[in-house]
Amino acid sequence: MLAQLLARKTDFSEYDNGDGPALKRTLGPWGLTALGIGAVIGGGIFVITGQAAAEHAGPAIILAFVIAALCCSFTALCYAEFATLIPMSGSSYSYAYATLGEGVAWFIGWNMVLEYGVSASAVAVSWTGYFTSLLDHMGIHLPAVLTNAPLAYTDGHLVSTGALINLPAVCIVLALTWLCYIGIRESSRANVGMVILKVSLIVIVIVAGWRYVDTDLWHPFIPPNEGPEKFGWSGIMRAATLVFFSYIGFEATSTAAQEAKNPQRDLPIGTLASLAICTILYIGMAAVLTGLLPFAQLGTAEPVVTAVKAHAELGWLRWLVEIGALIGLSSVVLVMLIAQPRIFMIMGRDGLLPPVFAKIHPKYCTPHINTVITGVGIAALAAVFPLDVLGDLVSMGTLIAFVAVCAGVLILRKTQPDLPRTFRVPFAPFTCVIGVLSCLTLLYWENWYQWLMLGIWTVIGMAIYFGYGRRHSKLHNG
Repeated sequence: MLAQLLARKTDFSEYDNGDGPALKRTLGPWGLTALGIGAVIGGGIFVITGQAAAEHAGPAIILAFVIAALCCSFTALCYAEFATLIPMSGSSYSYAYATLGEGVAWFIGWNMVLEYGVSASAVAVSWTGYFTSLLDHMGIHLPAVLTNAPLAYTDGHLVSTGALINLPAVCIVLALTWLCYIGIRESSRANVGMVILKVSLIVIVIVAGWRYVDTDLWHPFIPPNEGPEKFGWSGIMRAATLVFFSYIGFEATSTAAQEAKNPQRDLPIGTLASLAICTILYIGMAAVLTGLLPFAQLGTAEPVVTAVKAHAELGWLRWLVEIGALIGLSSVVLVMLIAQPRIFMIMGRDGLLPPVFAKIHPKYCTPHINTVITGVGIAALAAVFPLDVLGDLVSMGTLIAFVAVCAGVLILRKTQPDLPRTFRVPFAPFTCVIGVLSCLTLLYWENWYQWLMLGIWTVIGMAIYFGYGRRHSKLHNG
């Protein structure tokens, strides 16, 4: 059994040469960059920025974004090298399979359900907040029992809120699931359009809001510590673990490798460009928000709207912010709905999941059954759970995947140094080690109950692997 857990997959050619329908190669560098931006800019810039500033970092939320961006940049370089070596849709699951063995690959693939599937649920919950705010602005008021999660996390345990279902979150997930079902070209075009709109609106907010920034609100830049993870440097590090959620998705470009026209060239461009663009926008928005309003007042469900409403001169921006937030959050859910089924598809082709997960629609050339399963699952989570519970799980699962990718680059440099690499991580020993350490540092600042939830999630995943995947593994069965 140990030999199977450590067995590495070195031949991925069957992913492109299998029988039956195949994925269409339609994405170029612009489409892949838009895919990355579409996945990244959403809940972080429109929701978590304000909450992390109000509760943990104050104006130093800017530093928290920089710390999280540095962690992601080391990882992005590693993703770029892997993408040129293994241009397959499995992303970090396939990278771990090639370097760390089947057991770790399954563990990473299972955690990627947190990164893509559960994160889409978390973003859909945020979407509801801005949707109801926009309707309120128009004089339309939905019942609270239909726009809130039935469960909330309070004082270390889940409690009932009295609500029935988060209906808007369910509706947006199912609508975007249908779009992903009918084709990658259609989904990509919709995503590019949403990315152009939301980036334009964010730039307008930053430029218009900058005129009304009160720099006195940035002092003290690092508020004095008021307790564990409450301002000071411990608060900044806790905020960094929260805003890390804002960067999740830049590597989603790698899940579309089999739909890229020239993956060895275009995947590194899409991954690195999307991360750089999003980091600049995040820092600009964080500076404006904390300069428009005292940071303690930003801990709302719609912090950008809260900051804009505080200045009568910026009242005209409220419509733009709410519409931009809805577009931005929708594009995140869309990209996650594109990414997660393709992870399942690769795991199904490896035999670790049932064959139904590997099926491709004969007309639309999409993993259609996967897409439906993913969409229904995401909608169910969004209907029941609040943002804070979902967001913490997402960050932990993603950080673990990032550790595996950074370590995997070094391992592959040692085990297969002669492989052709069209992109190489600069100063690989330093970059990869710092990438691993930075991810582990952010994991250190997670709370104990988050580790408990991750442990439960891991036990469920390993039960599936030992109950089905290990016995049906194509690598094991030759």
